Amino acid sequence: MAGAGRILTVLLLAMLPGTRAPAVAEPAPPPWTGSWETAPSGTASALPGAAIRNVVHLSVGGTAVRIRLGNRFGTAPLRLGAVTVALRRGTGPDAVPGTLRTATFHGATTVTVPPGQDMVTDPVPLTVPAAADLLVTVYTPEDGGPATYHQTALQTSYVAPDGAGRAADEDGAAYTTTVSRWYYVTGVDVLGTASGSIVAFGDSLTDGNGSTPDTNHRWPDRLAERVRADGFGVLNAGISGNRLLRDGTGPSALTRLDADALDRAGVRVLVVLEGINDIKGTPKADDVTAYADAYRTLVARAHARGIRVVGVTLTPYRGFSAYTDAREAVRQQVNAFIRTGGIFDAVADADAALRDPTDPARLLPAYDPGDHLHFNDTGMAVVAETVRAALGAVRCGDGRSCRGAATPPSALHALR
Repeated sequence: MAGAGRILTVLLLAMLPGTRAPAVAEPAPPPWTGSWETAPSGTASALPGAAIRNVVHLSVGGTAVRIRLGNRFGTAPLRLGAVTVALRRGTGPDAVPGTLRTATFHGATTVTVPPGQDMVTDPVPLTVPAAADLLVTVYTPEDGGPATYHQTALQTSYVAPDGAGRAADEDGAAYTTTVSRWYYVTGVDVLGTASGSIVAFGDSLTDGNGSTPDTNHRWPDRLAERVRADGFGVLNAGISGNRLLRDGTGPSALTRLDADALDRAGVRVLVVLEGINDIKGTPKADDVTAYADAYRTLVARAHARGIRVVGVTLTPYRGFSAYTDAREAVRQQVNAFIRTGGIFDAVADADAALRDPTDPARLLPAYDPGDHLHFNDTGMAVVAETVRAALGAVRCGDGRSCRGAATPPSALHALR
């Protein structure tokens, strides 16, 4: 797999503007690659004195990890009294014996994170396999003000209310309270032979609403299963309630693009599924030109970093409370632009894959969890497969499809 990863990386370089793959692949140092992410969505009340044991599910593995922690929406300095990392044993808060490590910050075991900023730990020597559950425990000794969190985790995590000294516990007996949010932790990078990461960027459809909690059945998780053998991690930057054009839950897509996507470790591809909350929300957003301009901006900013972009069509939602025929007309026009506007490196037509052939404005019942907007586990798997197929059509650097191109196919074309 290490050799395959190096080959994929070299092929990927061949598709980037202004680059050419060397005649002979030289060994590269193991890169840091994003293995898990959540995008901060807002704040909750602080839990002073508590140790919060966040459960996160990795996509790819490595020989070391580093943890991203955030005070992005905080209003006061946040003191972290201890941060530990461990592999999870079973399905609760217990650590696999011998795997618990204390994370440091420039060698110190405590750190103060200024408001509005994120912090990355020093490398933590811990071998983690792909698809592992990791325990990231954060002890906050005092009230640091509003706690940056991700609200819709769809994952049970654990809290030790009297957290002094508990971050180092392998036994989870002190973690007597459960929460369905991720506090402070925003990402996990791994050191290893991964070829890079794919960021899934969007709203509740990407965040996982409608899928079964504690099963990792969001479509980015299912995509991770499909591309893991090719060495790619998948990062979920979905925020329930997020919008493309304006702030909603969390900053708008254009505002948060760098922090939640482009600045993440080893990003090679950005997958964009965003815009339905603008269409169905208030104030009215029916100017299709505004959507087109926003997509162009997202793509241009990604391309400036050498990152390719897959556009995903917006899926049906007839039957949802906010549906109107006028809004459906906007969705159809936006989808026409995504399909034919020519700005994306590839298009994943989730609309075509999930709609009911007898009523194209409605989700096929087999994919509908009952609210007529989100996707159930089966629908999530269909979206993942649709995106995976689109990755194989990502264009080479000269703008042509890699299929049949004179230059070697891109690494993403190999993801099939």
